[in-house]
Amino acid sequence: MPISKEKKSEILKDLEEKIDQQKSIVFVETKGLKTKDIETLKKELRKENCSFLIAKKTLLNIVLKNKKIDPLDIETQFGIVLGFEDEIAPARIVYKKSKTDNIKILGGIFENEIKPEQEIIALAQLPSRNVLLQRLTGSICYPLTGFLNILQANIKGLIYALNSIKK
Repeated sequence: MPISKEKKSEILKDLEEKIDQQKSIVFVETKGLKTKDIETLKKELRKENCSFLIAKKTLLNIVLKNKKIDPLDIETQFGIVLGFEDEIAPARIVYKKSKTDNIKILGGIFENEIKPEQEIIALAQLPSRNVLLQRLTGSICYPLTGFLNILQANIKGLIYALNSIKK
């Protein structure tokens, strides 16, 4: 059933608002997905302040063209996963679900560029921001802790030597 022009303009406006607010987009193949799988995906996405929606490719291409992003050349039915806070959260969640369910990543938009499936999967496999910050802190502190251990080694050696003389 054809959609009226007013309805299309509302959909375009809504899509444009959501794409303005997003930090990253992941395209997911919806062909063959069960409603139950989509609902569980939506539930997990809501926990990370992400959303899932399905839009017509022509309407999405109009919005992308207005944002100066290349149009999509995806031939199958797909859904859009939008991330509003964390750039990598949508890719990570969809990638995790793709291991158990019949979900397939088709590509995405990251930093206003269309990225292929392999790059989105590589982004999804990155550790979270908190883990990366913890690793950075550890690598910054490592030289200091190593130097402290070296300084303590001389004192410990002296104590061991005095204890062995005492016995």
